[in-house]
Amino acid sequence: MKDKPGNYRWVICSLIFFATTVNYLDRAVISLLKSDLTKDFKWDDGDYANVEIAFKVAYSFGLLFAGRLIDRLGTKMGYFFSTFLWSVSAVCHAFTSSTLSFGVVRSALGLSEAGNFPAAIKTVAEWFPKKERALATGIFNSGANIGAIIAPLTVPFIAVTWGWRWAFVITGSVGFIWLVLWLIYYEIPARQKRLSKEELAYINSDDAHDQADKLTDNEKISWGKLLTYKQTWAFSIGKFLTDPIWWFYLFWLPDFLESEYGLKGTAIAIPVALVYTISTFGSVFGGYLPKYLIDHNWTVFKARKTSMLIYAFAVVPIVFAQVLGSINMWLAVIIIGLAASAHQAWSANIFTTASDMFPKKVVGSITGIGGMFGSIGSVLLSLLVQKKMFVHYRAIHHIETAYYIMFFVCGSAYLLAWLIMHFLIPKMRPVEI
Repeated sequence: MKDKPGNYRWVICSLIFFATTVNYLDRAVISLLKSDLTKDFKWDDGDYANVEIAFKVAYSFGLLFAGRLIDRLGTKMGYFFSTFLWSVSAVCHAFTSSTLSFGVVRSALGLSEAGNFPAAIKTVAEWFPKKERALATGIFNSGANIGAIIAPLTVPFIAVTWGWRWAFVITGSVGFIWLVLWLIYYEIPARQKRLSKEELAYINSDDAHDQADKLTDNEKISWGKLLTYKQTWAFSIGKFLTDPIWWFYLFWLPDFLESEYGLKGTAIAIPVALVYTISTFGSVFGGYLPKYLIDHNWTVFKARKTSMLIYAFAVVPIVFAQVLGSINMWLAVIIIGLAASAHQAWSANIFTTASDMFPKKVVGSITGIGGMFGSIGSVLLSLLVQKKMFVHYRAIHHIETAYYIMFFVCGSAYLLAWLIMHFLIPKMRPVEI
């Protein structure tokens, strides 16, 4: 086997990166327009949390069905339809006139955006051998950071210049550019004419040793069957405990900066962008570390689990964000950025465990199930903690207490998730269905 069989698989990775960037750009817009929307729709923190919850509930259901749909339609058309629908939904925010209509459109966005990660993880499983999957996942998953960086650098300025409705129209329209590129450049490896025979053989190099990937296209595996495996529950519980933390950063970071330091409008742009810039490095490094360990003769599972433990510990310092922030705002921004970076490193690897343990044929379904659990965790956090807690503490002018509690939750979630996953699957055995 040649050391450099070809690089077309990285073109595919760049397409997934672009889609993920658009995905997070579209969902991040609302947090930067919170003040404008609150004024126009007369919201309080509870109303904002309700809109956030509507998105997450729809996203939960969407993930479950999107994973199954993408397994059946295939990555090319499944990804295409998902991106088309979420781009339309994103633009439609601009045409809402009430909290109800805004919530409906927001739910439509959640439902359709759910297709991104099941499609992306399945695409990586189809296009990359196992030792490269975490790196490819880390690269495309960094699109979440890039989308979150672009948003504060553009949305406040669009809103100031043309109004908040145009912010939704302009950002939502970017997805249509991706649709054209996807149709031009994407096809599954076996049908991709731009792919060399050497690179195709390299992509499929795991299959000769992995009997778990021998399912035929005609075999259908039920959700009930998938839920009988400990590996499904390990992946799902890991997502349930850690996904809500990323949602917290995405929806509440601008509010934290406004509440604690009085930043509003365009003043929020640089601190928010810095947090996600730092997290971009974590996403890529998070994928690189296990590849480095595997290249130095570690087993895939040992490399993955060790890397995830390192990232879990790296989140812990966020419990001191408030203390450091009382000294200087930028210290809080940096420590939140490091925690977000560790999350993205963790995310790159927990996503990859799905394709490590399950056949390619069901990776979309497994990713959807785990993603649904992650979104449910986010809904519960919003309902049980954020909605009541933030409203209560803001009412008594102690909003900083709410953030103390949330940063403690952030710092402990990953170690708890790692321990549960370790006890469920102390040794990795690929699932044979």
